[in-house]
Amino acid sequence: METKSTRLLVDAGISARQAACRLAATGREIQAVDALFISHDHSDHARSMGTYHRRFDVPVYATEKTLQAIHRRSRQGVLREVHTFRSGSNIHFRELTIESVCTPHDGVDGVAFIIDDGLCRLGIFTDLGHVFAGLAECIETLDAIVIESNYDSQMLEHGPYPADLKNRIRGPGGHLSNLEAAELLATLNRNNLQWVCLAHLSEKNNHAQLALRTHQEILGKTIPLYVADRYQESECIEILPSVSNTP
Repeated sequence: METKSTRLLVDAGISARQAACRLAATGREIQAVDALFISHDHSDHARSMGTYHRRFDVPVYATEKTLQAIHRRSRQGVLREVHTFRSGSNIHFRELTIESVCTPHDGVDGVAFIIDDGLCRLGIFTDLGHVFAGLAECIETLDAIVIESNYDSQMLEHGPYPADLKNRIRGPGGHLSNLEAAELLATLNRNNLQWVCLAHLSEKNNHAQLALRTHQEILGKTIPLYVADRYQESECIEILPSVSNTP
């Protein structure tokens, strides 16, 4: 995520080399990133946190409980510049306000993020657990959203995962399915939303065309839809200041 003067990364699940290459493919340098925000402790979001921090001198922001859980799970090495915040609180970073939204996902002290520069509000909502109280109201304040559309129910049911993992994924601490994410968006006042990017698609239980088709069937052509690629950089998508936010 970037504004004219600030660049943030959210989560560090891929290697530092992959992150640097994918940013370079969009004309950006990882060395120019100003901060790394970690949403929760699961390895697909935090495994390379220490490497990003040391190799590219990126300050880390996470809750204290999340940091402790990450260190219990993996060796992150020495972290020189770490800033902690309370889940549910706001973090002020340069011209940005980053709102942390508590989630019921089964990580330790997990949060979603809303990034507000005073003109636009971007939500990064992955690993949500389920459609929890207050989620819809949060999304209705956004100008754009990256939201998990993790699995297709039929693919999960008939896929290779063991029963306990399937139950965890579709349980209250797991993930939103394509249908759940689409139905959530369909219930909202979407007047402010300029686009939706579907993210965190399961490698085994989903694919981009299926996620997109499910959302299109429910939402129609009322809003532009994108899908974040698991294996390469996605296109950069602009958010324009809305009339209501423009001074």
